[in-house]
Amino acid sequence: MTRIKCCGMTRVEDALFAAQRGADAIGVVLTARSKRKVSLAQAKTIVDAMPPFVSTVALCMDDEAEFVRAVIETVRPSLLQFHGAESDEWCAQFGQPYLKAIAMGEGASALPQLRAYPQAAGLLLDGHGLGEAGGSGKSFDWSLMPHDLRQPLILAGGLTSANVQAAIRIAKPWAVDVASGIESSPGIKDHGKMRDFIEAVRSAH
Repeated sequence: MTRIKCCGMTRVEDALFAAQRGADAIGVVLTARSKRKVSLAQAKTIVDAMPPFVSTVALCMDDEAEFVRAVIETVRPSLLQFHGAESDEWCAQFGQPYLKAIAMGEGASALPQLRAYPQAAGLLLDGHGLGEAGGSGKSFDWSLMPHDLRQPLILAGGLTSANVQAAIRIAKPWAVDVASGIESSPGIKDHGKMRDFIEAVRSAH
C-alpha cells in the first residue's frame, strides 16, 4: 500500500486532521526559503500533537548544521528531510534517519543524483527545478521513476486527488508526498482536499 505524507503543516488542527484521516506522516518546513516556514516552537507544537504511529518529518534546505541540530533537539522529528545541495555525508552527520529530495525538474538528467545518497532512508523525487524549494506544485514525467534502487522512493510535485491514482499506477512509488495539492493557500490546508487526496490514494489499491 502506498504511504502518504502531508507536508507543509503550519497548524495543529490541519496536522491532526491528516492523521485522523489516515496519513502516515506529516511534514513541517523550517527553512527560511519556504512560504510554509514555521518556527521551531510552532513545529514542536505540531509534532507533539501527533498521535502514535504517525511519523513526523522536519524539512531543511541548505541550512547551517547548528540550525539542524537545534531542529533535532527542539522539534524531535522522526526524520529529517533535506531539499538543497547537501551531500550525503553532510546529511548523515546528525545521526538521524533522513530523506533527500531530488529536483526532477531537469528531467532524466537528474537521475544520477539518486545514487549520490546511499545513506538516505529514502529519496523524494519532486517536480521543482534545481535550487528551487519544494511545494511548487510542479510535476515531472512519472515514468522516469526508477525501480532498481534499494531505497524507498517517494513521489512529490503537483499531486492532487485528481491525478494521484494515475501517478501511483505509472511511478509505483513507496509513498506520495503532497503540499500545495491539499491547500486553500500556502500553509493553510483544505480539509476537503486532504480527505479526497487520502481517499484517492487508499482506493488506488
